[in-house]
Formats: sequence, C-alpha cells, structure tokens
Amino acid sequence: MSELTLTELTTILRECAGQDENTDLSGADILDKEFKDLGYDSLAMLETAARIQIVHGVVLADDVVVEAATPRELIRLVNQSLGDARP
Repeated sequence: MSELTLTELTTILRECAGQDENTDLSGADILDKEFKDLGYDSLAMLETAARIQIVHGVVLADDVVVEAATPRELIRLVNQSLGDARP
C-alpha cells in the first residue's frame, strides 16, 4: 500500500467534511496548521480516519485520530502504521 500524501489527505478531508475544492487546503503551509483552525472537528476527523482505513487498510484508534492536531501528525501516524504492517 502506498503512503498517504498531503494531496490525498486534503482530498479525503474535503470529501468527509462536504467541502468543495475552493476550500483553501492548498500548499505545504497547512501541514502544521491545527485541524480546528482549518475548520475540522472531531467528527470530521473520525470520518477521515474511517476513509483512510477503507483506502489504506490502516486502523487508528479514535483517541489517536482526535489527538493528531495537524495534517503532518496524521500523515505521520498513518504512514508509520503502513510501515509497521509491511513484512
């Protein structure tokens, strides 16, 4: 399974929160912005985690997902889990 990228994460975030492509999630500068500042609450993050599980097969505990405050943290957690699952 390929690693989660920022581009893929922003697509998933938009889909899970029902936002259109005009929502400003572009650029690497969002990597360290907190999800709450980007307009994502815990429910949106749990939906995002469910979508990541479907696409990548990565299961993250709900509390871990909610505690990931930034896109960088969430990407790191997902990719770390992907790496741990590799033989």
